[in-house]
Amino acid sequence: MIDLLKKLYLSDKGATAVEYGLILALIALTAMVAITGVANETFNMWNGVANEVTDVS
Repeated sequence: MIDLLKKLYLSDKGATAVEYGLILALIALTAMVAITGVANETFNMWNGVANEVTDVS
């Protein structure tokens, strides 16, 4: 049992999994920020179009 715990303690597979998890979280956060920015720009663009169409009518 002690050998198993020692092997788990010395293993760096868990650290690699944590690093991959952090990278994945950073990518997800970046994607969310980018999508939010694009959504806001698109929303503003369509509001401008709607206002122009309303003004012409």
